[in-house]
Amino acid sequence: MKARPVIPRALAQQDVDEALDCYLDEDAAHAAPGFIDALERACAHIGPRPATGSPRYAHALDLPGLRDWPLKRYPYIVFCLEHNDHIDVWRVPHSARDISAWCGKDAETSTACGVKAPTCVADAPIARRISG
Repeated sequence: MKARPVIPRALAQQDVDEALDCYLDEDAAHAAPGFIDALERACAHIGPRPATGSPRYAHALDLPGLRDWPLKRYPYIVFCLEHNDHIDVWRVPHSARDISAWCGKDAETSTACGVKAPTCVADAPIARRISG
């Protein structure tokens, strides 16, 4: 199957930024590049094979088609949804969170996890925080 672009939404980029801040603030800066590598590997896997992710949160969050893919060696989960021409990455939460409760915290949206947020951040590289 042909790989489709994997596009992080603004909230997914915010999650990544917060994870990087956490690593940098806790004297774990050496882990930040590995986190980005794991995230990029996950996106490279998801692009041609989005259905390989688990649908376990789709029902709980009432988001048909939602899939999640865990990062290897990092406690984060990539939430995505397949479209005909691309894959949306909606959120990248820490896996220790209560996902159902956490997704309800977005006061600026009325939809779980902010999935109806209209803006994709196609031109914002995920690794911008550590490559600059």
